[in-house]
Order: sequence, then structure tokens, then C-alpha cells
Amino acid sequence: MTTMFERPDLKEASTGQLVRRLSEQLGELLRGEMELAKVELRDKGKRVGAGAGLAGAAGVLALFGLAAFITAAIAALALIGRSQIKRGTPPLPEQAISGIKQDVEAVKAGVRR
Repeated sequence: MTTMFERPDLKEASTGQLVRRLSEQLGELLRGEMELAKVELRDKGKRVGAGAGLAGAAGVLALFGLAAFITAAIAALALIGRSQIKRGTPPLPEQAISGIKQDVEAVKAGVRR
């Protein structure tokens, strides 16, 4: 029996021997190609799995990033609100009170004359 790498004189081989050799070589070729396909699909499956895992991790990080952004926006709004509250307290009409005090001083000054 010959292997795939040996090359006997094909001119001396009978038709039956050539057909048998062709059958053996086709079988070896198909088994080799099937093994190659399995290895290739296994490698691609690993890559797809790793890619899906990375994409999922990116999605989770994006959600955390969005949550952090929303938290920062809430904190900024709270600080703005706090400064607005400080400007609004005490809830007294300061300009009106100042105007009344000026009016009272003007009346006092007018009475003293």
C-alpha cells in the first residue's frame, strides 16, 4: 500500500489500483478538510464568544457611565438649586424695606425742620 507522499509509477498501475488509490486519497482529503473546518469553526467560535463578551462588558460600562452622567447632572442641578435658594432667603422684600426706611428717614428729616 502506498501513502499519499509516495508516487509509484502510475503507468504500470491497473485501473482498479488507480480507482482504489483515488478513493483513498479522496477520503484522506475530505477527512483533512473536515478537520480543518472543525478547527477553523472552533477558533471563530472562540473569537465570536470573546467579542460578544467584550460587547456586553462595553454595554454594562456604558450603563454605568450613563448612570454616572445622570448622577453628575443631578448633583449640578442640586448645587444650582442651592445657590438659588441662598439668593432667595430670607424671604423678605429687601428693596421694599429699604425704600420704606428711606421714606421714614425722609419723614423724620422733614419733621425736624
